[in-house]
Formats: sequence, C-alpha cells, structure tokens
Amino acid sequence: MIKHAIITSFLGRTKDRFHEYNEPKTLAEKFAMINAIPSASGVEVVYPYEVESPETTGSLARVHGLQFAAINANVKAEPEFRNGGLTSPDKHVRTKAVRIIKEAKDFAVAVGANKVTCCPLSDGYEFSFQSDYAVAWRRLIDSFGEAADYRREIPLFIEYKPSETRGACFLNNAAKTLLLLKEIGIPQLGVTLDFGHSIYGGNNPAEELVLLAESGHPYYLHINDNDGRWDWDYFCGAKHILEYAEFIYYARRYNYQDYFTSDTSPTRWDICATFEANGRITNKLWRLFDQLESQGFAQVIGNDNFLKTWQFIEENLFSLR
Repeated sequence: MIKHAIITSFLGRTKDRFHEYNEPKTLAEKFAMINAIPSASGVEVVYPYEVESPETTGSLARVHGLQFAAINANVKAEPEFRNGGLTSPDKHVRTKAVRIIKEAKDFAVAVGANKVTCCPLSDGYEFSFQSDYAVAWRRLIDSFGEAADYRREIPLFIEYKPSETRGACFLNNAAKTLLLLKEIGIPQLGVTLDFGHSIYGGNNPAEELVLLAESGHPYYLHINDNDGRWDWDYFCGAKHILEYAEFIYYARRYNYQDYFTSDTSPTRWDICATFEANGRITNKLWRLFDQLESQGFAQVIGNDNFLKTWQFIEENLFSLR
C-alpha cells in the first residue's frame, strides 16, 4: 500500500523574498485540508513552530483520521542559529539545537509518531577559510550523535540539502550523510532523501535511493521537483518525469513502505490540487511498474544495449507505439 503525507508548512501562508502566497491557517484547518485530499493519510508537522500541545495535536490528527509520518525538528529558525546550530562555535547554541531535537522526540512519543527528521540548514558556510571543516565535522558527529542516542526507539532521520540557508550546507548529499551515520555508529539513524534536493545538487535521486537502501540504514522520502538550479518545490514530475519514474521504480523495487511525504510549495497553484497531483502521479507510476515487472522490465535494465532499454521505455512507459 502506497502511503502519502504532507508537510503542514505548505498548507497555509508561504513566502519568498518578494511575495506572500495563500492565507494563514490554523493547525486544525491544515489537518482538515489533508483529510480532503484523497491520497493523503499522513502528516509531517514542524516542531516547535507549527504544533500545538501534544494533546491537542494528537487529538486533531485522530479527529481527521491522520497518522504522523514524522516530526520535523527545526534547528535553523532561532536567531542564535544564523551562524550554525549543531556546529556553532558556541557550546550553548549547540546544546540548544540538540535539545530541540530531543524535545521533538518527546513530542513524537506523545502524539504517536515513529520518527523525527531534521535538516540542518544553518550548518554550513559561504566562503573559503570561513570554516574549519574538521571541527565542524566533529561537531556534527557529536551533536547528531547525542540527539540520536536519546530515545533510540524514535529514530532520527537527517535530511541533506546542497544549500539554504547557508551558501553551502555541510551535509549536501546522500554519500556524505551516510558517512556521518557510519561515524556516529547508531544503527537506528536514518536519512531523509528529498527528490528535489538531490536533483539540484547535481545528483541522481534514484541512485541515491539505492545507495541508502543498500546501506542498511533506514530512509524516508520527500517528494517534489525543480529545474535543477534551485529548490522550487514544484509538484512531482513537473520537470523531471523520467527521473521521478526511475525514483519510484527503485522505491518499489526495494519495497519502500514508509510515507511519500510531499515537500511541495503550491505558491501560485491550488493547494489541494497540487498535493493531489503528487499522489496521483506517484500512484500511477507505482502501478505501472507493477505491470511492467510482469513484462520483464527488470531484465532490460543494465544490459549493454541501452537503445533496446529505451525502446521498452518508449513503448511501455510513454505508450509511444
């Protein structure tokens, strides 16, 4: 069964450097919107800024028939995190960032979520000689290690991104994030793979998914698209339909059973229709690969005649006959 969730941040007012989009909504209104989207059954909420008390948040989810895909621990928004949270030179700032992740785990326990995800966007640099990379790496190991060791029954998933809010984030691809996990040595630690982050980082999301699946560490998927130059958070397949199809193929091949969580920003487009499109496209591709497997699709991948593979894609994936 394919499961879809939505990050609550994108259901109300959003903004870029110049404009605001859509109207602000309460948490109850956001949950009601998710409930109205046919494919969606889960929610990812941002802690501590987009939640109410655990009792109220959990009750709202139950009223609307939603499960918690993850609790998203935000360690970038506080003023003291501008120059880094988990890697800050100030030990008190690092302690606060770790505490927020631990609190997010407590919140997860209270509402019945099974994981916490965290994208350390303020941890990075802009210029040469701005950062001592060895010190920063050690601080990432220590900070994430302490956070991951707390309540191991609620695993921490680390989300990487090439840039934003920093010019370059320390964790900018799947391989480096996996290396961090190996250094920490906690088996429950996982990776959040965002399709768009992989694309605009110059990587192949399907290949990175396979790398994570083969690593033995758990992984969790955020879905969206962009133009390869910035993290626009378009709806799935809008720019990279073939790459997204391959991404879904490997998710199916590795029997991914967690949520496909929409990290997509509707901005100028209807909110519910945007997220409905994510679910519709993803589900259609998954079902199509169910059919193509019976036609021997796996056997045409990886051979030395890609033109034969491409013809199979033409005729069966695009129905160009």
